[in-house]
Amino acid sequence: MEESIWLFVGFNAFIILMLALDLGVFHRKSHAVSIKEALGWSIAWIAMSLAFNAVIYFFWDSLVPHSALSSSEAALAFFTGYIIEKSLSVDNIFVFVLIFSYFSVPAQYQHRVLFWGILGALLMRGVLIGVGAALLEQFHWIIYVFGGFLIYTGIKMFTQESIKVEPEKNPLVKFFRKRFPITEGYEGDKFFVRRAGKLMATPLFLVLLIIESTDLVFAVDSIPAIFAVTKDPFIVYTSNVCAILGLRALYFLLANVVEKFHYLSTGLAIVLIFVGAKMLLDTVYEIPMTVSLGVVFVVLTTSIVASLIRDRQIHKHSNTK
Repeated sequence: MEESIWLFVGFNAFIILMLALDLGVFHRKSHAVSIKEALGWSIAWIAMSLAFNAVIYFFWDSLVPHSALSSSEAALAFFTGYIIEKSLSVDNIFVFVLIFSYFSVPAQYQHRVLFWGILGALLMRGVLIGVGAALLEQFHWIIYVFGGFLIYTGIKMFTQESIKVEPEKNPLVKFFRKRFPITEGYEGDKFFVRRAGKLMATPLFLVLLIIESTDLVFAVDSIPAIFAVTKDPFIVYTSNVCAILGLRALYFLLANVVEKFHYLSTGLAIVLIFVGAKMLLDTVYEIPMTVSLGVVFVVLTTSIVASLIRDRQIHKHSNTK
């Protein structure tokens, strides 16, 4: 237990340092993030995550000598969880695009919203993972609830035609609007301003609330999916955090092309159904992590390739008209 606490403390201290550098140094002034900058940050976050994966592989046995996982198992579990969360985050990006378009959020303010939104998401996910790990430790049957929920979510993704953003129906936004004055327009990149001595929220803060509540819904899907890979809370937490940290850069990189991934939702639905079935089979047959990673990789790669082929066919057909 003491080993785990120090691992969590060290990991979170490093994450706080990186976030402080991100906002306080590299993005101190609000600006529209270019594709080149987004690509650079995406590569940096992915490289950092893979480096951490390597640390787990080479030093896990010495850092956590009493773990039920070997170093290779822990590293494989982290990588599989990271890939699942990273893939599911593409759905987040599509919703973020809709939210920013709905509220006409200027490009130079979007990074600030996503920074604080993802910081809140990390806190929420930490709580959810802690609760999930505690429930699984005390009540093993919870794993079947998680598995059934993932299968239900996967089937729902198959039948869902499109994602709709309806901020006016968001209960958190409705609650806030009734109890707090809001300015008519944006006030730079500020979330709150004072008018005649009265504190008022700006529309940018409403956008932040919607981003947070939307991510909470996605977290309910993604966190059980990683618990299907491993029940080690540190691996679940770190793989989730590493994937989420690169979400802002991934958003600015894919925002204009996310609609080209026509079949990605289908691939994600298959992955969720697979990991849900893996949970339901927990006491009957334990699917090896190598098989899980292979299935996730093949399904997602196939869906991405099929999407690109489909997009090319659509453009070819439109050009011949």
